[in-house]
Amino acid sequence: MTKIINSVDQNFENDFNNLLTMNRSSDSDVTQTVAAIIDDIRKNGDEALLKYTHQFDKNNLDINNILLEEDEIERQSRDVPSDLCDALKVSMDRVRTYHEKQLPNDLVYEDNLNSKLGYVWRPVESVGVYVPGGTASYPSTVIMNTIPAVVAGVEDITMVTPMTNTAISSSVLYAAKICGIKKIYCIGGAQAVAALAYGTKTIKSVNKIVGPGNIYVAEAKRQVSGFIGIDMFAGPSEVVIIADEKNDPKIVAADLIAQAEHDQSAQSILLTTDQKLGDAVNKEVENQIDSLPRKDIAASSWENNGKIIITQNLEEAVLLSNKLAPEHLELLVDNPEDILKRIKNAGAVFMGRNTPEALGDYLAGPSHVLPTSRSAKFSSGLSVFDFLKKISLVEFSKEGIEQVGDSAIKIADNEGLDGHSRSIEYRLTKK
Repeated sequence: MTKIINSVDQNFENDFNNLLTMNRSSDSDVTQTVAAIIDDIRKNGDEALLKYTHQFDKNNLDINNILLEEDEIERQSRDVPSDLCDALKVSMDRVRTYHEKQLPNDLVYEDNLNSKLGYVWRPVESVGVYVPGGTASYPSTVIMNTIPAVVAGVEDITMVTPMTNTAISSSVLYAAKICGIKKIYCIGGAQAVAALAYGTKTIKSVNKIVGPGNIYVAEAKRQVSGFIGIDMFAGPSEVVIIADEKNDPKIVAADLIAQAEHDQSAQSILLTTDQKLGDAVNKEVENQIDSLPRKDIAASSWENNGKIIITQNLEEAVLLSNKLAPEHLELLVDNPEDILKRIKNAGAVFMGRNTPEALGDYLAGPSHVLPTSRSAKFSSGLSVFDFLKKISLVEFSKEGIEQVGDSAIKIADNEGLDGHSRSIEYRLTKK
């Protein structure tokens, strides 16, 4: 069982601060290892890429068969069960519909000097989508990372995913097919990120990389960030649940476990006003975890990172939740809209007793790529806007530059930038 703490406890502030500041990421120093891999890829291209692919993925790929083209994607995805195909189509359609509503409009307006100002939106030209491989299959990752890019108008999308035991999950390939991905490279790890960022003879560089991965992938994305774009610095997954006394402990426990089974570093926190519910949930979590296929992972996550906090009221629960700034926030209360008004920090909010976070992982609509590690205080989940660039437009009329030109010159002179002044001044004196 996890430790239950109460907001009225003498040591609560210290316990809660420890919760806020705990480091759930691996403490392995991977920075130098990843830097060396990236440098090797930059210098030696395909040769280094194959070397690391053989070393880490344990396969015998060569440069002629690391690419799965459209016909091969089609062939290898044929054995996906029809019911799973239908489910993935439901997911894709819902995610597409949600993100289509995010598409912004261009804007051009004329000011009082008859000058035109505004902006236009343009899609990123090329994107690389990283999909983890290993022992698990993540078709939802394909959909959640790719569809916002497709809706934004990105035309060149490349997917990379490591081949495990000489194969890639057929459900992952099917998800890629229905999302319109035509190029899949059977590579993973930091070496795949480096290849997408800097390019090799075989792999074309991209403008942005999105998608989750292990600590080496995350570190590689961090190191190439700035040279190209990335989605975010992703940490271990997390959920906060705000629940009143009217909830079924079995359901609350299931929602906490759904997060805990992601990995040992995941975090599940319950904020409740009811001590009896907290106690019952704690016992129920222990009972349910024991029957999970991934019980060792879930048990470790819950024991090391999980927490049940008893609050004096829902207002205090909201205050603590805003400090936690969770990736996922469930509001298991009667009137979630009233609570939502006071929520300032969260990646996604799941409203009411019929909305488990697990729906968000697969098909609710918003991308499940969300800010972690308290970064919801300053960032948002993956959306169409991550694949669009806003280009500002400025067109001054003769009247406009004559009216404001002198003010611009005064500012330039104050900053000691004579060249700036002249580029404006010569236009004002031009006959």
